[in-house]
Amino acid sequence: MSAPKVVSETKKEIEEKSPPSIINIRQHYWLTAESKELYKGVVLSSGVFPVYISRKAEEKIRNHAMEYGDDGTEVMGFLLGEVFEHNGVRYAVVKDVATTSLDASEVSVRFDKDNMEQLFSQMDSSGFDYMIVGWYHSHPGHSCFMSPTDMRTQRAMFQEDYHSAIVVDPLKMEIEAYGLDGNDYKPIPFAVFWEEFEDPYGKKTKKKKMKKLNPD
Repeated sequence: MSAPKVVSETKKEIEEKSPPSIINIRQHYWLTAESKELYKGVVLSSGVFPVYISRKAEEKIRNHAMEYGDDGTEVMGFLLGEVFEHNGVRYAVVKDVATTSLDASEVSVRFDKDNMEQLFSQMDSSGFDYMIVGWYHSHPGHSCFMSPTDMRTQRAMFQEDYHSAIVVDPLKMEIEAYGLDGNDYKPIPFAVFWEEFEDPYGKKTKKKKMKKLNPD
């Protein structure tokens, strides 16, 4: 994927904001054993995840990858969200994704250059003042990793510390998040979050009622 031409740019100030509550996050059920340990480490240390992905965005990424997975065709899109800081730690919140028609095969993928207007329109209709906080793509049947082409894309377009690459294998049912680590890349922990009392995978949770105390 070649970098788009930037005709103007506005720098957003990064706000101080608490991340989603521990009661409103969950690990993705496609995480590998290694990534489950990364997730567990952040939770046990009461730390901040580098990336929080909304249920809405997670479903779009997973469904997009699964739609073309049986054909072995790769997919891709942008991660739209916001960046915040909490106690000096910067993190990204992925609220939505954007994509368009793709020029894709079993080993490569890029946006269809004739449909870029559709991509930009989708981004502008996201309903919030978004930042591009990374990208996602799939490796159907090949597990999750960053290929040399993926790394060139990451270095060219997603060099910031809050940028991430979400890689999905819809056939092996794996998902990973990666960030740059010098000349290499590293897995980074992420959490799926949802609003209030809605479970990220469709279940509903309820508030527990307080038991009444008998006055003595």
